[in-house]
Amino acid sequence: MPIAYSKYHALGNDYLVLPPLRKGPRGLAGEGRLDPRLVRRICHRNFGAGSDGILHGPLKAGGADFGLRIYNPDGSEAEKSGNGLRIFSRYLWDRGLVKGKPFRVSTPGGLVLSRVRPGGGLVTVEMGRVTFDSREIPVKGPARQVLNETMKVGGRTLKYCAASIGNPHCVVPCREISEKLARDLGPSIETEPRFPNRTNVQFLKVLDRRNIQIEIWERGAGYTLASGSSSSAAAAVARRLGLCGPRVRVHMPGGVLEISMDAEYRVTMKGPVTRVSEGFLAEEMLK
Repeated sequence: MPIAYSKYHALGNDYLVLPPLRKGPRGLAGEGRLDPRLVRRICHRNFGAGSDGILHGPLKAGGADFGLRIYNPDGSEAEKSGNGLRIFSRYLWDRGLVKGKPFRVSTPGGLVLSRVRPGGGLVTVEMGRVTFDSREIPVKGPARQVLNETMKVGGRTLKYCAASIGNPHCVVPCREISEKLARDLGPSIETEPRFPNRTNVQFLKVLDRRNIQIEIWERGAGYTLASGSSSSAAAAVARRLGLCGPRVRVHMPGGVLEISMDAEYRVTMKGPVTRVSEGFLAEEMLK
């Protein structure tokens, strides 16, 4: 039986939305965890439909309007995704399940408040609070704020800060950044033993008090054109280091997101979503 999906991208970061099924192939039906092997096959650019991840929902969620689970293309589950949340919000809007009022979405990385703007192309998400506490990120070692620490990777000594907005991030301030830098050092930082749950990685360049630029290596996905949670973490780190103010435009290869923060580092993210296609996953591919 073919399985319907919807495809969207948020600044080049593309996801497939798969609704829960009453009946379907083993590992895809119901509200439980998706089979990692099927996730890898579906996300594969050559052997599957191709995407940077899968959004599984809407699911039942106590205390929220909708539940969502997020899967990386390597089959692992992500606690939270800013781009994924904007895409999921647009999906709900396209199906008439939400309108212009804010609504709550529950993820394994916490509850967020989302709102789709008129026309559906722009979405605002209250992402939650960024923390630098090693126990919450997590980062091994004594309890501390993980700011301006050092690590040796690829023969280089790097200064970094770690943060969490429901998922872990390692932000590396640099004078110059590039895709090559992210691809060369990102995999080693993602799997560095000090990060027990692995980590997302951002290479950060501050342009001015209102603008920063990042290159991203995403945990479980690799080099990525854009990321909402990465933008949130990098902006919060830049502000904590005194390099920018509470409102920041985050420039990435895929485009720009607007990030605002209050005094407690609670982040609101605003950015676009583009509808790409509707289709079906053939049972032949899933085998």
